[in-house]
Amino acid sequence: MRILLVEDEPAAARILAKGLRRQNYAVDLAADGETAEYQASVNDYDLIILDVMLPRKDGMEVCRDLRATGSAVPVLMLTARDAVQDRIAGLDTGADDYLIKPFDFHELLARVRALLRRGHALCPERIKVADLTIDARAHQVERAGSRIELTGKEYALLEYLARRAGEVVTRAEIGEHVWDENFDSFTNLIEVYIQRLRRKIDDGHGLKLIRTLRGEGYMLVVGEKERHA
Repeated sequence: MRILLVEDEPAAARILAKGLRRQNYAVDLAADGETAEYQASVNDYDLIILDVMLPRKDGMEVCRDLRATGSAVPVLMLTARDAVQDRIAGLDTGADDYLIKPFDFHELLARVRALLRRGHALCPERIKVADLTIDARAHQVERAGSRIELTGKEYALLEYLARRAGEVVTRAEIGEHVWDENFDSFTNLIEVYIQRLRRKIDDGHGLKLIRTLRGEGYMLVVGEKERHA
């Protein structure tokens, strides 16, 4: 899942980004409202975490402009203003949720998860593809009832493929949503992680779930018809 974090205070941005990345989110940063609007216009984000007090253009205006362009990306607004009228103003600009500073990071994560579920048509926290089961809350994976241990990035890649099971997912989409805007498209890192997942997910099973479509991308198959693919 790819998040745009808009925060002008460098230390706060660094701490939040580090925490989110540890949860396997891909995080892009913007330090002012104009940069945030530009990044949101050229990239596909699953969520925007938007501070209200920003240079060049404040968060209220950024959110209002995003909605005016038809963007439906979920927005979590952060602010030190705790007056009721301020919260109402933030929601009225089109924000989906509003969190008062200072906040507990675990509450932020809970709100992020809730907004991501809402933004993906209430995607379930348990994803099942054939005999593969993914617990998105606990980041646990099982196949045919056996637990599979994955690294954080392996898990993030598998979850992204699973949420789009049956669809071809391009390298560019994986780079954007599993890594971030700094991902080097010329590296073979994606292929390396796909091979790691194949060994852990498919080895020993007749039904091979992870497919490579040359020149197109990758797909997590959903039916028995792909057994010999």
